[in-house]
Amino acid sequence: MHGLDDFDARPGSITSLLRTFVGLHVRKLGGWIAVADLVGLLREAGLTATGVRSAVSRAKAKGLLTAEVRGGTPGYVLPEGASRMLERRDAAIFSRHRHAVEDGWCLLSYSVPEGMRPARYRLRRLLTQLGCGTVADGLCIAPHRRARGLESHLEDAGLRRWVTVFDAADLRTSEDLAAACALWWDLDATATLHRDFLERFSEGAAARGTDAPSGRDDFVTQLRVVDTWRPIPYLDPGLALEALPSDWPGDAAADLFAEIDARVSGPAAEYVARAVTVSSTGE
Repeated sequence: MHGLDDFDARPGSITSLLRTFVGLHVRKLGGWIAVADLVGLLREAGLTATGVRSAVSRAKAKGLLTAEVRGGTPGYVLPEGASRMLERRDAAIFSRHRHAVEDGWCLLSYSVPEGMRPARYRLRRLLTQLGCGTVADGLCIAPHRRARGLESHLEDAGLRRWVTVFDAADLRTSEDLAAACALWWDLDATATLHRDFLERFSEGAAARGTDAPSGRDDFVTQLRVVDTWRPIPYLDPGLALEALPSDWPGDAAADLFAEIDARVSGPAAEYVARAVTVSSTGE
């Protein structure tokens, strides 16, 4: 299961866009897609056939896709483990949560033997990518509601044995909450991700006029928007508003993402289903 999650693929890369496409559409197609349809649809999004095939090879090595011939047609199927990962990813990407201070916190204490520095590096990096704040060396913090998901990610990464989880902890700090959280999390970096998302996609959302976009346009828009948004809900722990700067851009970015996705997801799915049907029937 190692490597199945979103963190080793840079948004906008062919590997990342392939993963996003698989998550958005292959399950809706019954968990299998013909090689020609996969390549053809991603070419509609501006990717090259050679690049897609290389990305597919990497996805197969990671366990995201498995080759399977159906009716004489070569294609790819989603293994069970990949389907579970994608369901977990959906919960992160398409739902919104705002932590309530009274709900408590999750503390994660970790200790990796000195001779296993690569594992320690992977663990620290994964906890950061999953939105944990760093209280001290070997001690991280996250909102209580994230505890189960964090443990699941750690299990899949083979790192759970090094971590002790203290769930539903009561937090008492000598500073006010916002000041403490500003020390534990790199909120400036997360805010920059939100602002970049707003800058990139607000203009396009506002510019939509009376001309209805094609299904292809909606397909490409959804793929690019979801792919860009994909890592942000992991990195942003959804802290309580009293723990955030007053100009926090996260809610505006999440509103924009939800608005765009609600508008294009239906037409995008119809476009993909129609393209696959036309290909299989030769019409």
